[in-house]
Amino acid sequence: MSTSIAAASPGILERDRIIAKAGFNRWLVPPAALAIHLCIGMAYGFSVFWLPLSRAVGTATGAKVAACAGAATTFWDKTAGTLHALTARDCEWTQFDLGWMFTLFFVLLGSSAAIWGGWLERVGPRKAGVYAALCWCGGLMISAVGVNFHQLWMLWVGSGIIGGIGLGLGYISPVSTLIKWFPDRRGMATGMAIMGFGGGAMIGSPLATLLMNYFKTPTSVGVWQTFVVLGVGYFIYMLAGAFGYRLPPDGWRPDGWTPSTVQKAMITSHNVDLKDAHKTPQFWLIWGVLCLNVSAGIGIIGAASPMLQETFGGTLFRDPSVGFSQFTDAQKTLAAAIGGGFVGLFSLFNIGGRFFWATLSDKIGRKTTYFAFFVLGILCYSAAPTLAGLKAVGIFAAAFCIIASMYGGGFATVPAYLADMFGTRYVGAIHGRLLTAWSTAGIVGPVIVNYLHDTRVAEGVPRDHVYPYIFYVLAALLAVGFVCNALIRPVSPKWYMKDNTPQTALAGAKVAFKSYGIGRGGIDAKAGLAWAAVGIPLAWGVWKTLENAAKIFQ
Repeated sequence: MSTSIAAASPGILERDRIIAKAGFNRWLVPPAALAIHLCIGMAYGFSVFWLPLSRAVGTATGAKVAACAGAATTFWDKTAGTLHALTARDCEWTQFDLGWMFTLFFVLLGSSAAIWGGWLERVGPRKAGVYAALCWCGGLMISAVGVNFHQLWMLWVGSGIIGGIGLGLGYISPVSTLIKWFPDRRGMATGMAIMGFGGGAMIGSPLATLLMNYFKTPTSVGVWQTFVVLGVGYFIYMLAGAFGYRLPPDGWRPDGWTPSTVQKAMITSHNVDLKDAHKTPQFWLIWGVLCLNVSAGIGIIGAASPMLQETFGGTLFRDPSVGFSQFTDAQKTLAAAIGGGFVGLFSLFNIGGRFFWATLSDKIGRKTTYFAFFVLGILCYSAAPTLAGLKAVGIFAAAFCIIASMYGGGFATVPAYLADMFGTRYVGAIHGRLLTAWSTAGIVGPVIVNYLHDTRVAEGVPRDHVYPYIFYVLAALLAVGFVCNALIRPVSPKWYMKDNTPQTALAGAKVAFKSYGIGRGGIDAKAGLAWAAVGIPLAWGVWKTLENAAKIFQ
């Protein structure tokens, strides 16, 4: 008897346990997704720890300590130093050593999303969200131990590998759920959640700085304590988000909703099986679209501050006669502050673009939205050398803010693009596999920008003329992406699931279904509290970013 009862009562994390009941408000789901994405989005802000960690041993000993790589300048010598740094306790870590964690974040994000995307569709978003919290926050705790005992390998394994798996699970956990709850606003729904991933660093970076300043002592830089506090806080938020997930009942649709005639031609009313999606040309064309859009943006985002300083030199502080190489220490400090403000603007437009472009795609269609990305991106990159030559700092910054918005918008729009092509049944798993495009772009983009930059500097090209060639190369990448997007057509009927019937959400009046109050719209008191729980921290992060960004106009 007890066995049969247990079998009939699904566990608290199981998919059947989270089917919404009468009275549930679908507007509770986006803040649940945001709670998870705002936490894992701190991966973007991890560079705030590099400088303190690079002087941890010297702070503890009260003496100047050499870096593990010594005076190495070549890639291979630095790599040898990094291998020594993995277990050494008597030398300082370099940014090169620590930067591999950033690489691990996004390689593991893409690969784990691809590997476990199918599992997520079977078990549901709540279990995936809980596992994401365990991995991401557990990784921070392992890293805290690694910092305390000065073991770099523990940071790589903890935050880099285990945390990277948590990033992948957490990133894709809400995608198919939100699309099912908002078939009428697919882009807006995924844009709200994925906006949180971009906003995580806006909250986490200033918060981490405050915590490190609080915990630091004459013998400690305060990083391991900060990891512990962040790990505990993120775990609470991510669990709240995971337990806030609900799934709509089979056949549910918003009352009175029918598909827009604007997008009907590019939205399927069928599903494509996960095992078949990657066999279609549409999957690989969208893969190319995302990879090229991200490659063209991520390299410049990573070099935003030095790019502005090298390109404009003393023009940044109204002394155009001074070049980047001639900066005094005081001017370097001022230029760095202005560069930091530029990065802050990038962050704001990256986040805002995720919501703006994804929401706009509900009106104009996903394919048209990506056409806008590529056309505007080509125009901005092509105009950048001229704007740099004219020393038009404001217009130059505006052009790259537009690029940042489209970089973020590409991430937020692609889940809805996939749902349009392949249906909603396996969209989370298909999206997970597509994120390998992000992992690829995370290598391709920075390699192109950094290699061309270092090569041209080594050739003696003046610093204010280093980037124009890079801009043209990135514009060429976007041109290839334009072609990939132009080739996308609806999926051939031969790939439709044989046992599939048209999705109720797209069948409109053909299927009669009463919602009985499930998924009712509007922000009621409960939904208002849920939105406040994520909105207040996000507003604080925006305010801190605006404070920093204001330096560019001083």
